[in-house]
Amino acid sequence: MSRIHKTVRLGRSRRWQLYIIGIGIWLSGGLWLLYHYFLVQQGDFGPVENPLTPWWLRLHGAFAFASIWIFGLLWGTHITVAWPRKNRRWSGGIFAGVFAVLIVTGYLLYYIGSDSVRPVISVLHWGIGLGSPAFFFLHRLRLRRRQRNKQDQMVLEAQVK
Repeated sequence: MSRIHKTVRLGRSRRWQLYIIGIGIWLSGGLWLLYHYFLVQQGDFGPVENPLTPWWLRLHGAFAFASIWIFGLLWGTHITVAWPRKNRRWSGGIFAGVFAVLIVTGYLLYYIGSDSVRPVISVLHWGIGLGSPAFFFLHRLRLRRRQRNKQDQMVLEAQVK
């Protein structure tokens, strides 16, 4: 019986989907923060929200749905294959945990009504969200470093033979 070898690497189209969704959710959330907190104009009766502010939030919500879809896809095709191999468990586990916290805090922001808890959840959500690319790059760059090390090792083994 032959053993089926599954690859951990994502195909090019899946990687592009991940990149587009990741950039879209991060950029739309960042633009919402910028417009919500820094581009408020003073009107005759007080602060007036920029008309694009709610649109950035709507776009962020749409990308959030797409990100949950891509996370489910990654779970089935990438995480479950990579976890038993014990490669990059720390960086991948942390990244998955960060994503889970963002899902929960995003849900709470949408549904919680308490004026005392909402600001805390908001700062937690956008603070982790703004920093989330660092966790992605930590995981991704470890992959490239490990691939270079394997290539160097293969070259050395070929030279020894």
